[in-house]
Order: sequence, then C-alpha cells, then structure tokens
Amino acid sequence: MLFGLPLLSLIIWLPIVVGLVVFATGNDRNAQLARLIAIMGSVLGFMVAIPLYLQFDSSLSSMQFVENHPWVERFNIYYYLGVDGISMPLILLNCFTTPLVVMAGWAVIRERVSQYMGAFLIMSGIVNGVFASLDAMLFYVFWEASLIPMFLIIGIWGGPNRVYAAIKFFLYTLLGSLLMLVAFIYLYQISGGSFSIIDYHKLPIPLEPQILIFLAMLLAFAVKVPMWPVHTWLPDAHVEAPTGGSIILAAILLKMGGYGFLRFSLPIAPDASQYLAGMMIALSLIAIVYIGIVALMQVDMKKLIAYSSVAHMGFVTLGFFLFNAYGIEGAMVQMVSHGFVSGAMFLCVGVLYDRLHSRQIADYGGVVNKMPIFATFFMLFAMANAGLPGTSGFVGEFMVIMGAMKVNFWYAFLAATTLIFGAAYTLWMYKRVIFGSIASPAVEGLNDVSKREFAILAILAAAVLWLGVYPFPLTDVMHATVDDLLAHITQSKL
Repeated sequence: MLFGLPLLSLIIWLPIVVGLVVFATGNDRNAQLARLIAIMGSVLGFMVAIPLYLQFDSSLSSMQFVENHPWVERFNIYYYLGVDGISMPLILLNCFTTPLVVMAGWAVIRERVSQYMGAFLIMSGIVNGVFASLDAMLFYVFWEASLIPMFLIIGIWGGPNRVYAAIKFFLYTLLGSLLMLVAFIYLYQISGGSFSIIDYHKLPIPLEPQILIFLAMLLAFAVKVPMWPVHTWLPDAHVEAPTGGSIILAAILLKMGGYGFLRFSLPIAPDASQYLAGMMIALSLIAIVYIGIVALMQVDMKKLIAYSSVAHMGFVTLGFFLFNAYGIEGAMVQMVSHGFVSGAMFLCVGVLYDRLHSRQIADYGGVVNKMPIFATFFMLFAMANAGLPGTSGFVGEFMVIMGAMKVNFWYAFLAATTLIFGAAYTLWMYKRVIFGSIASPAVEGLNDVSKREFAILAILAAAVLWLGVYPFPLTDVMHATVDDLLAHITQSKL
C-alpha cells in the first residue's frame, strides 16, 4: 500500500489518469502546460514505483504486492495483479524510461503536443499492466491495448512512410496475438474455468497439447521480441517512428515478448519448451549471427540500430532456452541493459536528426569537431552496444555465453560472434559519423547538446555504467524466482 492505495494499481492507473489530464489540456496553445503536466506525472509515476523495489523481498519466489478482485464474475475473470523477480525489474525499467521520453520530445514535438505526451503516459500505464497481470484475460486486454498508443505515435508523428510502418506494426503484432487468445481459451477450459496464470502453471498437460499451446503463444511473443524471421516490421517501425517512439519501442515494448516466454511459455508448457528448445536456440543464433551481418550493410543509422536490437534480443531468447540460471538471469539482465543502451542509441540519432534532418551515415562526418560532449556520450553508448566490459551491454551477454557453454560449446561460440559483429557495425557507424574532417557545411553549423539533452544522456550513461559495474541489485531480486522457474521446468517429464 502507498498513500492508502494498492501499489500496483497506483503504478498502472496513475500514468493513465495523468495522460488523460494531458489530453484535456486541448490544443497547442496550451502546449507548455501539457509538457509540464506530462513530466510531473511521469516523474511521479517513477517515484511511486520505487517502493516496489525497496519493499520487495528477494528471498521469495512467490508473487508479491498481490491484488485480486472480481471483474467479470460470470467468466471468472479477475482484476488479479502481482509481481515477482521477473516482472518487477521490467516495471521499474518502464517507469524509468517514460520521463526520459517525455523530455526527449520536449522541444522537438511542436504539433499536437498534448496528444503526443498523453499517448506515452497512457502507454506507460498499460505496459505496467502487462507486466503485473496474473489473470490471462486481463493480461490480454493490456497486451492488445498497448498497440493503440504506439500505432498512433508512429502514424501521426512519424516519418514520410509512417502510415505503412504503423499498419505493418499493428497487423504483425495483432495477428500474432490471436493464437495466444485461443491458447488462453483452451487453458480456461481444461483448468475448470480459470483464467489465473498461476493456476495454469500447475496444470498437468500432456506433451502434444503443450506443443500446440507453446506454438500458439510463440507467434505472439516471437513477433514482439522480435525473433527471426518475423522481425521485418521492426526496422520499418523504428525508421518512421519519432525519437520517443523508437526509444519506447526498443526499450520497453520488445521486452513484452521476452516476458511472455518467462511468464507463459516456459512454466505452462515446460515439456514442450524442452522438446522445442533446439528450434528456439537455432532461431536465436540465426538472429545473433545473420542479423548482425545484415546490420553491417545498413546506411541508415536508425535501421542499423534496429537490426542490432534484433541481434541483441536473440541473446535473450537464447538464454531462456538454455535452462540454467546463468542463461535466464543473463537474458533478464540483457533485457534491462538493452532498454538503457538501445534507448540511448536512438536518442543520440534523434539528437543528430533534430539538427540535420537526416539519418544517412554518409551525410555526416567530423561531428566530434562541433559536438565534443555529444561525441563522448555517443562513444560510451556505442561501446555498450558492442558489449565492452564495464558497461551493461557486457554483463548480460557474458552470462548468456557462460550459460551456453554449460550446454554446448558451439552455442557459446556462435553467440560470442555478436561481440565481433556488434563491435564492427557499431564502431564503423561511429567512425563514419563522428570522426574525420568536417564533411559538409551542414555539419559545420552543428551545435553541441543542450542542457535538456545533456541531462537525458547523463542519466542513461549513469544507468549503463551502474549496471555494467555493479549488476548485483538486479540479479539479486530475480534469483529466487529464476531458481523456482528452473525447478518447475526440470520436474517436468522430459
């Protein structure tokens, strides 16, 4: 409880209510008021989430801060919320990222400001609902509702091909979720009329139905991660989205797919997870190696970082299906780290785009001569994206490689190639954009980061370094939950 209110409900509904208040400020004559309400609401949302970590008992694997109230009683649908060591860090990541996104669009968004800011706040609350839901139908409602704000953000404030990118994003993710709904209805039938996710974890389901359940859910989660070969919507969405949209898409929305594997696929279908682990590992390794090579070929900075996201999220799905603590905990660390690093990389591209209105690598060169502070931050984030020790990008990848080594040397070897490809495409882009002589009169006229941009980049830099140097506060809270999940999987029949 906080202020006499249930903590999880407050974390979900406070951003949504503030978002509606921002909407109510109306047209752009009140744009500054909309910005002020949005930043205060997003900071308050983060502050409300802090007790979630401070009061969390890391020795327990069970759900904490539980709320359970009837919603649609005829179908046994409940407003059932709770968090454990898997979901709590992702809620904190979301609440941490939202104020940065609001700040990133502060001076850049000049039209429909209240709608832009309000959409991000509402999406923040909805995503918190995804991570906190313990009722399958409540989860599904939040899961699908998250599509609407992002669809509008890309479709209204995006680039020249924004409508195409928004529709592609919406259709891919919506169609992928329909089979997940069918799986929920099937589980509702065989569980005796329950939509409780916790009840589903205890169901004794034969292998064949488990495989069908796993495959039904796989499409929803694989599209969201996104895994190869259903990743093609992501580069289009990133390229056309405004900077804030790209940040929240990479830092938060992709994590919903990874979370789905840990909350649904592995515990509900443990036998099928082991039976199909080879396929999942193969798809993950293809994403790591092949998409890393594809990233090398890109001439658009945003598209390069988008493909690098696919490769880095391949590490996440690889870690899940190694079935050891190093793999799963490393994948969780990688998800949080990717939230920091990819968000920072897209923000850096946004800083350049706001000045030159180009994402093409060839249009830059010699930026360090005019923007030395920016170049320093960009260097740190590029190194983290390449997995440099001491940054958050290294910790998760190292843990997953350690977990892969316990299973198969060649898994670890192929996974480790990301350290080569990641360094190649990231540092090659950095060299061409930042170093060298000034390439054009447009670069000659660049100004270094503003105080607002400096503040955002400094916060993200601190997060990247903190997680890289001292990841224990993150790994400690997830350890008991991961051990319990692994015990559940290994007790299955295979």
